[in-house]
Amino acid sequence: MSTDAFPRRTRSRRRRGRAFVVTFGVVVGLLAVLGLAGAAASVAQGPRVTDAYVDPAAAAAASGSRLIVTTTQSLADIDESQVTITPATPFAVDTSGRSVGVRFTLPLWDDTEYTVTIDGVASLGGGPTATITESFRTPPAEVFLLQRGTNDGDLIYRTDLTGQNAVPVFRHPHIEDFRETGAHLVVSVRTDDDKAGLIVTDLDGEHARELPLPVEEGGDGYVSNLQSADRGERIGYTFSDAHLDADSGRESRLFTASLGDPDADPVAIEIEGADPRVAEWRFVPDTDSILLLSFDGSLMLTGSDAAAGAPTALGAAIAIDGIARGSSEAVVDRVDQSSVIDLTDASEQQLVTPDVDLGGTSSVTPLPDGSTIRTAAVLDGDGMPTGRTSVARVGPEGATTMLTEIGETDAVIQVCVSPSARYVALLVAPDAVSNAYDTYQLPLPAQPETRILQVADGEPVVALNGAAISWCQVPPR
Repeated sequence: MSTDAFPRRTRSRRRRGRAFVVTFGVVVGLLAVLGLAGAAASVAQGPRVTDAYVDPAAAAAASGSRLIVTTTQSLADIDESQVTITPATPFAVDTSGRSVGVRFTLPLWDDTEYTVTIDGVASLGGGPTATITESFRTPPAEVFLLQRGTNDGDLIYRTDLTGQNAVPVFRHPHIEDFRETGAHLVVSVRTDDDKAGLIVTDLDGEHARELPLPVEEGGDGYVSNLQSADRGERIGYTFSDAHLDADSGRESRLFTASLGDPDADPVAIEIEGADPRVAEWRFVPDTDSILLLSFDGSLMLTGSDAAAGAPTALGAAIAIDGIARGSSEAVVDRVDQSSVIDLTDASEQQLVTPDVDLGGTSSVTPLPDGSTIRTAAVLDGDGMPTGRTSVARVGPEGATTMLTEIGETDAVIQVCVSPSARYVALLVAPDAVSNAYDTYQLPLPAQPETRILQVADGEPVVALNGAAISWCQVPPR
């Protein structure tokens, strides 16, 4: 072997090492250049969407759902004037880091294509702006209704607005009433031994469990005025002991409960110094508050749990007509007039007078835009009742649109509005004279019918057999 072999191999390894270093440096340089070019291109193009999230079903069911769009760059604040929603709906907008959120302040219409366009989206670092467009479709509406006296007992079923796809969900020998929350059905029943019960299921009627009731040991009582909050899985009801006398027993006491804690005892809503008996009450939408009317006619705004602070006294009233979803304005009946109270500041104004004489108004149902649905007895030329009932939409300024007229043989029992205020549901007793009521604590006619109309023009949508459509915030009264 030559004595020059080892030096030659050493020189060869050195040359290969220098070549590797040079090649590695070139690659790193190219990657850096490409990375800088990509970053520059991204900046030059303006913010681009990397992700978008919205729950169309939740957006159609309740107010407060959001479209959240995430982009490639931290964003300058987006103003509401930069956002357009088609079809139009009220909204709020916020910006955080690389994301912008559009909050729908009212429930959206069902089975509708929505397009959200955000113009002039700019990076915090400046540069070109971009336009973001996102579209989604809400699902068709589904509702729950109650049918009593079927061959297999009382039934809660689910259906779409064609009425052709009814699905049985929950059966029980005696259902007084029920309410829907975001994730549950809450059913007021009488048990086999004729005692009060509250059963909670999921929305398919499965995984039934009983809620604790404020029943004293060995006693019984009655659940009434069952209601559910629009969000938060909170329910409320009034409870009366089965045995009342002058010295003992609770009558029409208000309780709330959270469905998130199945073992928690119900919470009594008590106002110091006030009549503890509650005649009417409502959850205030999008808040933790309750509007209640006591037996002595005192109207008060208070909290919905044991930590509620001092109540706000709102004067005397004789009835609560309602609070529209997505609204803080309550329509109440004073002794001398119907009034609209803004529950955020207790300001008050008289309910607008319709520009058409509706005759004797029998119910007022508020809508989020300040309109109302009103039922009234139709009068003849001499001012005498004809037996027919008109249903009209009265705008915020009094403009009146007649939606429908119910014939003299039928009786309107209740008016309920869908969460989006797109539809109005009329609970009717057809052939009221021969349509006898049952003997439940909350009596209903043997053959109730729920007629659904478009709020805009009264166009009929469907007529469904059953009562207590899940759009209703309160039971019939």
